[in-house]
Amino acid sequence: MASPTTPDRPATRNLRPLAKVASFLRPYKVRIAGALAALVVAAVAWLALGQGLKHVVDAGFGSGDPRMLNFALAGALAVAVILSVATYARFHLMMSTGERVITDIRRAVYGHLLDLEPAFFETQRTGEVISRLTNDVTLLQAVIGFGFSMFLRNALMLVGAIALMVWTSPKLSALIVLGIPATLAPILLLGRKVRKLSRENQDRVADVSSYVDESIHEIRTVQAWGHEDADRERFGRFAEAAYESGVSRIRQKAFLIAAVMLIAFSAVVVILWIGGRGVLAGTLSAGELSAFVFYAALSAGSAAAIAEVWGELQRAAGATERLMELLHTRAAIVAPASPVALPAPPRGEVRFEHVVFRYPSRPEVAALADVNLVVAPGERVALVGPSGAGKSTVFQLLLRFYDPESGTVRIDGVDARLAEPHAVRGRFALVPQEPVVFAASVAENIRYARPDATDAQVREALRAAYALDFVEKLPQGLETYLGERGVRLSGGQRQRLAIARALLADRAVLLLDEATSSLDAESERYVQLALERLMRNRTTLIIAHRLATVQSADRIVVMDHGRIVASGSHAELVRAGGLYARLAELQFLGEMGEEPDAPVAAQA
Repeated sequence: MASPTTPDRPATRNLRPLAKVASFLRPYKVRIAGALAALVVAAVAWLALGQGLKHVVDAGFGSGDPRMLNFALAGALAVAVILSVATYARFHLMMSTGERVITDIRRAVYGHLLDLEPAFFETQRTGEVISRLTNDVTLLQAVIGFGFSMFLRNALMLVGAIALMVWTSPKLSALIVLGIPATLAPILLLGRKVRKLSRENQDRVADVSSYVDESIHEIRTVQAWGHEDADRERFGRFAEAAYESGVSRIRQKAFLIAAVMLIAFSAVVVILWIGGRGVLAGTLSAGELSAFVFYAALSAGSAAAIAEVWGELQRAAGATERLMELLHTRAAIVAPASPVALPAPPRGEVRFEHVVFRYPSRPEVAALADVNLVVAPGERVALVGPSGAGKSTVFQLLLRFYDPESGTVRIDGVDARLAEPHAVRGRFALVPQEPVVFAASVAENIRYARPDATDAQVREALRAAYALDFVEKLPQGLETYLGERGVRLSGGQRQRLAIARALLADRAVLLLDEATSSLDAESERYVQLALERLMRNRTTLIIAHRLATVQSADRIVVMDHGRIVASGSHAELVRAGGLYARLAELQFLGEMGEEPDAPVAAQA
């Protein structure tokens, strides 16, 4: 099992990546405007409470008139009600909008991932992609729904509190103004370190997710080789690295918040000392000092909140950068501006013209080298040859998972690169060596080929694939949940479900990739019967190592090192000698129990 490796990425130096979320916010600008209006009202209400406090102290307690006290307290209560209503409106509008925006981002990223070609996933760890779609989105969700509005609210209250402090007492305000740089210094000095550590922490979490994804998906291999202890140890190293990275980030963030709070509240103590002496000297009223202290405390609390939220904004900026990297990854396989329509009804003709292809992850080796192949409508053609000969690559190019480096792949006479990829793939039904069964019901798995198919059509496809009998014996029949990767079924049963899916799809060209390998005799008999029905009246390309399964093909194409080296019937190829004759001799002698002269590994 390969160790996850994290590619180097530039550290986020500012909050600019968050601006890339603007396109997702734009559809909800009315709700956001309402939330911002409520935010302003709430901030103003907070600031008005300071003036209410001043009025209560000077006009209420200071006047000795109970009616003035009642009036002052009633005014303060009214402001508190306005504050509560505005806070509810802000919180509800921003949080619900945040949920909506995050859902849109998740759908956009996932939808984009489905359009990326297989080559992208050859170089990207699945666990890291999942981490971006889950952990990074969760970080962004906290900021959009809560952090961003908290930042604006506290910034507004900080500015308002400073302005009212200047209006209340310019002398004391001068002390606050001098203290502001001391408060902002830790934010500026430590903020970049927090941001860098946040990005590093997300990468370490992605390492953990990637390792879990790989080891749990391959749990049978892990247990078969007794690798549990080694995997526990290796996972422990990744988990500890994530922990240490997280603790470093938390330590820096905690120091940042503590430094801001200490500086801010130290300034409040100094103000109380100087202001108290002013009250005793008669140069400042008790109400003015009370209001000033209220605003000073409010500004200190706002500054501390801004410091805390700033760290979250920086984490979200790093998460956004990772998400946008994914979202802005360009797909290599795309539809042309004016795609050419494939002929209707489909004929099922396939043609390779001087095709050369190299896999992006292995550019030094030509997987196909000047391949020319024509498969007529309704013809059955078998592709045989040793591993690495290029057989599976033919299927990959037909399904347009990749485009050829040079040459042309034509479907019913149309260059596949000029057609819409979905239209090209809609001409093929694939039955792979390892049939894919999703963690869903039998019916949902069969309908994967045609989501609008009725239960009757699903049953007919199962019947044609010789699968209806065993499906009806399952606990809930068609609605039986099959478990992840179909673990509740045997290999033959999974293969027949894959054939049923292909029957329901009713595509013009059938691609069979080792469809009967690794099956017991009884399962293979049922699968062969199902395949005969499936291949009827369809163009069929068959990949097989077991030559006994392809002798009935109309034509056998022999491949080696990315080239077609021979073509003909089984008898013709055996008489001609060469690679096919050697493979046939090895296989058929092996099946009779005789010792071949050459190593059997050549046919693997």
